Amino acid sequence: MSNFLGIKRTSLQVRIFIAMIFLTVISSVLIAMVTIYQFKKEARNYHQDRLQRKEDAVNEHVNFILKTTSTEVTTANLPFIFKEKIFELSTIHNIQINIYDLDGKLLISSKGNFIVDKANNSEISPTVLKIIETTSTKKFTDLRIIDGVTYRSAYNYIKDAKFKPLGIISMPIAEEKWFYEKQVNSFLLLFGQIYIFVIILAIILAYILSNYITKSIQLISERIQKTNLNRKNEKIKVQNTSSEIETLINSYNQMVDKLEESAEKLAQSQREMAWREMAKQVAHEIKNPLTPMKLTVQSFQRKFNPTDEKVNEKIKDFCETMVQQIDTMSAVASAFSNFASMPAQQNTQLNIVKVVQLALDIFNEDFIQFQSTEEEIIATFDQSQIIRIINNLVKNAIQAIPTYEPFPHILVKVARIENEVLITISDNGSGIPNDIKDKIFEPKFTTKTSGMGLGLAMIKNMIEAYKGTIHFETTVDKGTTFYVQLPITN
Repeated sequence: MSNFLGIKRTSLQVRIFIAMIFLTVISSVLIAMVTIYQFKKEARNYHQDRLQRKEDAVNEHVNFILKTTSTEVTTANLPFIFKEKIFELSTIHNIQINIYDLDGKLLISSKGNFIVDKANNSEISPTVLKIIETTSTKKFTDLRIIDGVTYRSAYNYIKDAKFKPLGIISMPIAEEKWFYEKQVNSFLLLFGQIYIFVIILAIILAYILSNYITKSIQLISERIQKTNLNRKNEKIKVQNTSSEIETLINSYNQMVDKLEESAEKLAQSQREMAWREMAKQVAHEIKNPLTPMKLTVQSFQRKFNPTDEKVNEKIKDFCETMVQQIDTMSAVASAFSNFASMPAQQNTQLNIVKVVQLALDIFNEDFIQFQSTEEEIIATFDQSQIIRIINNLVKNAIQAIPTYEPFPHILVKVARIENEVLITISDNGSGIPNDIKDKIFEPKFTTKTSGMGLGLAMIKNMIEAYKGTIHFETTVDKGTTFYVQLPITN
C-alpha cells in the first residue's frame, strides 16, 4: 500500500517516464519469448519434415528391393530379403532401420551398423501396433525422450505388390537440438545487443516526450504558484498543444480574469473602507481641539473684564491657546489632504537606481548604506512618488533604531528580478511586535506620539497603483526589512 501511495505522489513527468520504460521492457521481453517459441516450433517442424522425407525415401527403396528380389516376398522371408540390403539402406539414407513382423516382433535391424537410440527395439508395443492398425494412413510417429535426448520413430507397413501387409518398418531418428539451440543463442546474443540499444533510445525518447507532455502542465503549475491577488498575473498563450492542455490553459486564463476582477472589487472595497475609517479619524481629530476651544471661549467670555489690569496679558494667552488649537486642526487637515489628494502620476522613463540615490541624499546619517546590482534600471514611474516612498521607509527605519544602539545600520538595496525591480530597506532597530504586524498599513494606525499614521498607508496606495506589492519581515530586537516590488514597464 505504501508503494502505491509513493507512486501516486510521484510527479506526472516521472510516472510517464517510468510507464514508457516499463512498456518498452515488457514489449521487448514478449518479443523475445515469442521469438524463442517460434524457433522451437520451427525446430520441431524441421525434425518432423526431415523424418518424413527419410521415411518416404526409405519406403520407395524398400518397394524397389521387394520388386526386384528373386526370393518369394513373404513375412518369413523378409530377414533373408533384407539380410544385406538393410545395412545398405541404413548407410545410404543415414538412418537406423528396424523391420518387424505383423505382431511387432523384431525380424532384422541395422542397429549393429547404425546405432541411434538406446531403447530396446526387440518388439513394438501393443499400443503402437493398435494405432498403426486403426489409423487411415497406416502410419504413426512415436516421440520418446531417453536420457534427455528426444527421439522420433516413424512406423508404417511393408506391403507386397498386391498391397498386402507383410511387416512393419521402423526408422528412429534423434533430434539435433544443437542446431536450433545454436540458432536461439545467436538470436539471443543479437537481440540482447539490440535490446540494450532500444532501452537507451527508449530512455532518451521517454525523457524528451515526458518533458514535452508535462511542459505545459508545469508552466501552468508555476503560474498558479506565482498567482497573487495584489499584482497583475500574466496569462498563458496557447501554442500547438493538445485539446486537454488547451482547455486547462483556457481555464487558468479565465481564472486570471476573474481574479483580476475580484482584486479590483476588493481594492475598491478596501479603499471605501479606508475612506470611512479616515473620515472617522479626521472627525475625531478635529473634534478633540474643538472642545477645549469652546471651553476656553466660554471661560474667557465669562471672566472677561475690560477694566482688569492684566486684560492684555489674558487676551494674549487666549489668542495663543486658540492659535495652537487651530494649528492642530490645520495639521490634521493637511495630513488628510496629502493622503487623499494623491496627485495624478507624472510618469516618465527614469533610472530607478539614481532616483533612489537621490532620495537618500537628504539624509545626513552616515550609517545609511546603498547597494545596487546594476548601475542602471530603466522603468516608467513618477519620480516624486518613488522619492516619497523611499523617504518614508528610510525615515521609519531611522526612527525604529533606539538611541542606545551603539552601531545603527540601515541598508537600502536595488535589484532587478525578471521583469520587476526590488527595493529593500533593512534596519537593525527594535523590530515590529507580533501583535501589531497586521495593523502596520492601516491608515489610522501609528506607534508614534505624533503624526496620524498615514505614511505607510499612503505609500502602499502608491505602490498598488503601479500593480506592485509591499511587505516586510521583522524580528523583535533585531530589525526589520521592507520589500517593495514594482513591475518594470517601458
